[in-house]
Amino acid sequence: LGREDGDAAEAVLTSLRDQDGVNVALSTKALRCEGADNDNRGSGTLVCERDGEEVRFEFDALLLALDRRANSNTAGIKDIGIEIAKNGTVASDPFLRTNYPSVSVSGDVAGPYQFTHVAAHQAWYAAVNSLLRPFWSFRADYGVIPWCTFTSPEVARVGLNETEAKERGIEVEVTRYDIGDLDRAITDGEAHGFVKVLTTPGSDDILGATIVGVHAGELIAEFVLAMKHDLGLDELLGTIHVYPTMMEANKYAAGNWKRANKPEKLLRYAARYFAWRRGRPATRGSEQT
Repeated sequence: LGREDGDAAEAVLTSLRDQDGVNVALSTKALRCEGADNDNRGSGTLVCERDGEEVRFEFDALLLALDRRANSNTAGIKDIGIEIAKNGTVASDPFLRTNYPSVSVSGDVAGPYQFTHVAAHQAWYAAVNSLLRPFWSFRADYGVIPWCTFTSPEVARVGLNETEAKERGIEVEVTRYDIGDLDRAITDGEAHGFVKVLTTPGSDDILGATIVGVHAGELIAEFVLAMKHDLGLDELLGTIHVYPTMMEANKYAAGNWKRANKPEKLLRYAARYFAWRRGRPATRGSEQT
């Protein structure tokens, strides 16, 4: 979770340790395996380095989770002269065409995002552009790309997070809602996690959202739709959500933003007006309270 905010990673770490009983070894480098066969099958010992000292972990089975690397020459594409980018992906233009205009790419081999839903997104552009060439073509749109890490709890994000905003020098307003207060989460025994929304200061324009909790991958879709179609938190707050559902967390986050940005001057005038009304004598058709 290196690209997510620290509070999101901490929520997952706490769940792993406290609820699942997982021994999470941070800042630890794996050196070698001892006692296992050549395929790392069967029990053995994982020898690691932490703070300059060796530490050992006994295991019954070893699972290696490695990063993805594009296998760009599977079909011999280098041999026919298709250009390969420095990161190993197939080089393509904004229309997903390679240096051979009749050859288009999509999916992990195309980059820049290695997600199945992005591959499907790219495939539409690649297919349509191939069919309509040379009369019409569409640039692949990467403006609003969501993703979800399916840990327990899930971590879903779209747009900016606090870390990226700080690195880029972008001023943001941060609004949070604690899912622990949500009726559906309490009913389901999943009262943990949060919704965090980044907006332009003084505006309801959504710059990004991070959700940590059960079904976060589904909940993030509402923010994806809002960002795609330039809908702000005011529109989200004004949308009726079914009760009791997890989706209400998004609306309550918008409500927290609204409370933090309420028109103080107007509310003071309203308070004075209603105080004056309460002090007026009762008239026909009205009641004094």
